Amino acid sequence: MQALVFERFGGPEVLEIRTLPDPPVPPGHVQLALRAAGLNFADLHRRRGHYRLAGAAPHIAGYEGAGEVVALGDGVEGIRLDDRIGFADVPFANASRVTVPVDRAIPLPDDIGFREAAAILLQGLTAQYLVADSAPVRAGSRVLVHAAAGGVGQLLVQMATRRGATVIALASTPAKAAIAMARGASHGLTYDGDWVATVRDLSGGGVDIAYDSIGTTLAQSLDATRPRGTVVAYGTAGGDPPAIDPRQLMEQSKAVVGGDLWDHLDSRDSRLARAAALFAALRAREFALPEIEVFALSRGADAHRRLESRGVTGKIVLVPDGAG
Repeated sequence: MQALVFERFGGPEVLEIRTLPDPPVPPGHVQLALRAAGLNFADLHRRRGHYRLAGAAPHIAGYEGAGEVVALGDGVEGIRLDDRIGFADVPFANASRVTVPVDRAIPLPDDIGFREAAAILLQGLTAQYLVADSAPVRAGSRVLVHAAAGGVGQLLVQMATRRGATVIALASTPAKAAIAMARGASHGLTYDGDWVATVRDLSGGGVDIAYDSIGTTLAQSLDATRPRGTVVAYGTAGGDPPAIDPRQLMEQSKAVVGGDLWDHLDSRDSRLARAAALFAALRAREFALPEIEVFALSRGADAHRRLESRGVTGKIVLVPDGAG
């Protein structure tokens, strides 16, 4: 198989395409001919050595993708050869062959393409649990979304708006704030100036829910939240969050909730139900597909540089060489 690998941690230059033996297919697994793999910031962190990484060198990054079943392990039921399968949490996805445990295999409906699945599964399932489970958004909710022009951020804006919320979007530049407003946000702000005061003014004293993927802004998110409000901390894109004194939460009747997708994909039934709901929401136009940029696996270093540029407002997808 062809695989995008790295032997040491570092910049995009450590990535190279290699020919490796096809992986085995253990019992309870299926093997896919990869058609598309989603590139995520976690892959950059893994390449730099800052994030959990499966296996040993040469490392193969990537956890999200889709393809066709080409081999079945012993004991596999309910999946056949040539079935179209997506996945959001399977390691070694940046290769032309990917072995997937059956309990993590997501059958794709006919109207969901490989690249579309690779573009929405991880980020879409993340946004879905955030608005439905971590701090449920209801009609009339006042919601703050950090990094609102990013992949999860845009989906949060759309899903919260569809549920009847008023969304205040934060982004790094006016152009990115405008992207969030085009997705349905009522207000688009940048991090310049006293954005906490502006959020409080726009929301009549503070938001009900703040979705914070930055980390370093956690204390400010709390200040921008009204009493009995909730901050959902689900990322550290800007660095580690500061320590929070529990007395502040008690005195102001506020909550900080952690969020991690893997705790919500805790069974095959849960994974299938959440994926089905995500696909149904896409059909109902509760959110739009991101703009997809396609790179061949052999250009994986270029894809990583593109994502690192912070100029991507859609989704980067890697495909095997020759896939077009």
